[in-house]
Amino acid sequence: MKYLHTMVRVRDIDASLRFYCDGLGLREVRRMENPQGKFTLVFLAAPDSPEAEIELTYNWPDQDGNTEDYGSARNFGHLAFRVEDIYATCQRLQDMGYTINRPPRDGHMAFVRSPDLISIELLQDGHLPPQEPWVSMPNTGVW
Repeated sequence: MKYLHTMVRVRDIDASLRFYCDGLGLREVRRMENPQGKFTLVFLAAPDSPEAEIELTYNWPDQDGNTEDYGSARNFGHLAFRVEDIYATCQRLQDMGYTINRPPRDGHMAFVRSPDLISIELLQDGHLPPQEPWVSMPNTGVW
């Protein structure tokens, strides 16, 4: 058996690519537009694990411009990524306007949510010493 990918439905391809690629550092591997099925698939991978992909699925609006409501995405657990520097990753995401819901107070773990409210767990490769402003930062919202 071989793991292939995890599919996540997204509301806005551009907002999602900004988060996953510019924010997290994933890269687009391939894209498929399906006009008959009215959807777009974008496959992303992390540089250190190109064989494990995330499939972003964008279902196009109907003829009246309506889109499907995916709710708060709490029916999906989370995606987890090991990062080289959790503080730098969280700072980059925060500078881009994303809320760090569970800051890396311990130098090891943080949570942030994608534009589609998917929880993303960031795990430090090893442990960094606790540092400000993260140590004093409270949890925000849910993840």
